[in-house]
Amino acid sequence: MSGFLSFLEKAFPGQFQIHAPMAQYTTFRVGGPADILVSPNSQEEVCTLLAAIQAEQVPCTILGNGSNVLVLDKGIRGVVLKLGNALKGLVIESPRIRVEAGVLLSRLATAAADAGLTGLEFASGIPGSLGGAILMNAGAYGGEIGNLVRTVTVVDPKGQVRNLDREQMDFRYRHSVVMEMGDIILSATLELAPDDPEAIHERIRDLTQKRITKQPLNFPSAGSTFKRPPGYFAAALIDQAGLRGYRVGDAQVSEKHTGFVVNRGHATASEILQLMDDVKTRVHAMSGVWLEPEVRILGEK
Repeated sequence: MSGFLSFLEKAFPGQFQIHAPMAQYTTFRVGGPADILVSPNSQEEVCTLLAAIQAEQVPCTILGNGSNVLVLDKGIRGVVLKLGNALKGLVIESPRIRVEAGVLLSRLATAAADAGLTGLEFASGIPGSLGGAILMNAGAYGGEIGNLVRTVTVVDPKGQVRNLDREQMDFRYRHSVVMEMGDIILSATLELAPDDPEAIHERIRDLTQKRITKQPLNFPSAGSTFKRPPGYFAAALIDQAGLRGYRVGDAQVSEKHTGFVVNRGHATASEILQLMDDVKTRVHAMSGVWLEPEVRILGEK
């Protein structure tokens, strides 16, 4: 690791942090420190970093906006590569949009609406970036990002860049092939449909109001905690099991929307994990259904 630190001091001065508190970089606001957190400023820097990480055999974890992850209390060993600073490009070539992985979904949805392109309204309130959304084929209100993707540019752990088309991405519910590959999403081309900009913005406003009304936006969370089981809704199963408001320390099943686990203020990752395990056990005892986490769990157990 000392050789890698020397490399960072020369090649990335001011762009890395030692013992970075991951609670500051995730929407759950929990998690121990990362050994090193690096924020590259371009695709070229991402590839340079990956080549150095590969050469030094340093463990590497990729982080976007930190909105769908739970970092464990002992933190993350090795390097966290935070991509938000590096990949912010967005070019509209109607009806297509070329967009880099660090662009927030809210910005992307607004830009599409301004350009009179419909299809991204569902994503306007998802607090994540495009890369993470494509990785897990994020969706809401009947829409999924994978339905809009035409090509995706990825880089492998050795720094080699290649393009994947939509069929190669193998989009399924909360799944893409990149989850199995270990590659990093750099950018994508999306294809939307033309529509009246004001009508698109009105749909975004309607969805925003629904989120404000139904979701616990006043507490830190990672969004929907569990995947939707086939034939069921996770929130309904959790509610039917009598778990609305259930707490372990400062971790709580939201009283407003039982599909969310929230941090009441000082929750630890261990409390959140215990609560999730309790929910899974009690839901299974009631319904015979095992819930699967939608949240990615990162770090040292």
